[in-house]
Amino acid sequence: MVIVMSTLVWFSPLLPVAWASQSGWIWLLLAYAWLASVLPVWSLLQPRDFLNSLLLYLGLGMTFVGFFVLRPEFAAPAIDPAPPGAPPIFPFVFIVIACGAASGFHALVSSGTTAKQLDRETDARPIGYGAMVGESLLGLASVLACTAGFVSVGAWKHHYHDWGSIQGLGNSMSAFIEGSTRFVSTLGIPEATARTLIAVVVVSFALTTLDSATRLLRYNIEEIGTTLRIGALRNRYLTSTLAVGAISFFAFYKIEGRSAGLALWQLFGSTNQLLAGLALLVVSLYLIQRRRMALPYLLPMLFMMVTTVIAMTNKLSSYAADGNTTLLVVGGIITGIAAWLVVEAVLALRRYWRSEPVEGLDVEMPSAE
Repeated sequence: MVIVMSTLVWFSPLLPVAWASQSGWIWLLLAYAWLASVLPVWSLLQPRDFLNSLLLYLGLGMTFVGFFVLRPEFAAPAIDPAPPGAPPIFPFVFIVIACGAASGFHALVSSGTTAKQLDRETDARPIGYGAMVGESLLGLASVLACTAGFVSVGAWKHHYHDWGSIQGLGNSMSAFIEGSTRFVSTLGIPEATARTLIAVVVVSFALTTLDSATRLLRYNIEEIGTTLRIGALRNRYLTSTLAVGAISFFAFYKIEGRSAGLALWQLFGSTNQLLAGLALLVVSLYLIQRRRMALPYLLPMLFMMVTTVIAMTNKLSSYAADGNTTLLVVGGIITGIAAWLVVEAVLALRRYWRSEPVEGLDVEMPSAE
């Protein structure tokens, strides 16, 4: 399968697929997401993720090798503390750096799908650490492509001439794809083929998020149904349909002429890191209740929550000033739910402390072996 996939990538510039419109591709992806949600993990999601991981390793490996062969000059300035129109470095830099550092979505994935695919509990440490290293390498490749991937300083300034010009996924992805293409083509691969390879890596990486997110949303709906004692919501076909229906709404509903999903993308960074802070809060609460050292998780949790709340407050203020009601309401609901979870955690700690003193917070973490 890997050989077939690589062969198709090599010949794909000669046979471009242009038979489906944008809406047609959306329907195809939604149908795939529904199928990946209802089928057992081992039948579709797991083998497809395995192939995608090999493709990602191939793309990253060629990108780094091409970078060291080319040895390009960095077109971007070493630091620009205040780009015109950009938000302040603090706190927004801490909601941009995610994945390999701290990511709420990855916390959902690790508990919703990854944990269910482990042979034994001790496998969690090398898999989790390896995933973090892999995500960090992807982040490093992105930085290199967007700083040293341009042929000149003038080309970099043309692409990043102001903050507004780089907003949106398309503009962000184009810099990564073109920069990585420049590195890979240094290895003697035709530029069109190199560009296709990097584009397929990006799309397959996004597709991984799509099917995993659909499955996780299905789990959430089923858990809500269990809590509310709604028996119908235990049916995976129904809950998968509801999950895909929610996704399709954001795919087709328009906000200021563009899909709601792209508009809501502005909330992704702060929402993702807010969820990361909540995940660290859950871990801290778990460790405290079991008399284990929680400080290494409490400190980053506090930092994550404070910086993310400040960033979210600034975004909500800008939405209110711009009259963007949709993003204001959605962001407000997310912030409210997060605040509610924090209050619940504090109340749980109070109940625990009143029932039994918390001792041994300085006890070392038990070995995973």
